[in-house]
Amino acid sequence: MQKLKVAILGATGAVGQRFIQLLEDHPWFQVAEVIGSSRSAGKRYGDAAHWVLDDNPPARINDMIVGALDDRIKSPLVFSALPKEAARLRELELAEAGHVVCTNASANRMLADVPLLLPEVNAEHVDLIGLQRKGRGWSSGALVANSNCTVMPVVMALKPLLKYGIRKLHLVSEQAVSGAGYPGVSSMDMIDNIIPYVPGDEDKMESESRKMLGSFTGDSIVNLTSIVSATCTRVPVLDGHLVNISLELDARPSLSDIIDDWETYQADSPVPDLPSAPDYPLQYLQQIDRPQPRRDRQAGAGMMTSIGRLRECPVLGYKFAALSHNTVRGAAGCSILNAELLAVKGYIEGFALAESVVALSK
Repeated sequence: MQKLKVAILGATGAVGQRFIQLLEDHPWFQVAEVIGSSRSAGKRYGDAAHWVLDDNPPARINDMIVGALDDRIKSPLVFSALPKEAARLRELELAEAGHVVCTNASANRMLADVPLLLPEVNAEHVDLIGLQRKGRGWSSGALVANSNCTVMPVVMALKPLLKYGIRKLHLVSEQAVSGAGYPGVSSMDMIDNIIPYVPGDEDKMESESRKMLGSFTGDSIVNLTSIVSATCTRVPVLDGHLVNISLELDARPSLSDIIDDWETYQADSPVPDLPSAPDYPLQYLQQIDRPQPRRDRQAGAGMMTSIGRLRECPVLGYKFAALSHNTVRGAAGCSILNAELLAVKGYIEGFALAESVVALSK
């Protein structure tokens, strides 16, 4: 099959670089345009980008000329790693012009008609695109978001437990420094230290988790009604967000029942067969001191969520720890998986479905 051309907005930044890394050799998509700030526009990507990931950018990408944010974009599929303010209008403009935009930016993710999508959790929310197009008069464009990176391990761990009825959640995060972008937090603030405040993330954890775990009624998303309280901290870890979760359920499942729910959970078809999806999105680690960012963040090529330390909580009933790689599953990797789902569901014009891909959509 001919690969679909894609553009990356904010391509020189840390998340933009992760998009480039994950899309190299992707079976369906090929990076055709790299878009940056006015400081980068007109330069070779290799000269404009300060590469902060392991290895090096692909030689083909290094030789691309960085486009400006207001340039005309040709690719039908656009991945956005823009800062919030730059994303707010430009993403909507591109969707209106007929592009399908999968964004990691926070600017538009809580709009009522924008799916806040994590395919293993709420793939059915993709049908909100039909209402989005009708309400905004978009014929082929769409805007789909993924959540704040710290919300990812929370909703992934909670999805199999929804059947028990979730009443209350208490969340305390330990977030890696890469979540702040590059150069991020000053080394003088971060070394030998924990910062008990991450701007904006506590509100996002409380609101975005309820939207993602909510139900699609056919004309809107009805948020989960659980009470959620979050505290976010920054810790001296490079990659991997760990969240300590306490929860109260309507039912009283055994600890072994919950572990079995996690270990056997799979999303409905076609999600497990998408190129970026792990075979199983969750793993439970029996060791008393796991999960750990350095040891577990790369599980499933960075796309799995690792859970451990499930035990009884004297306050709410249950407590455990959940970990995801924040720039893979929590950012670029999720956006790519979202785009794969949109492709097989027929929402991206120009995506040539091979027979093997057609089978996934049925």
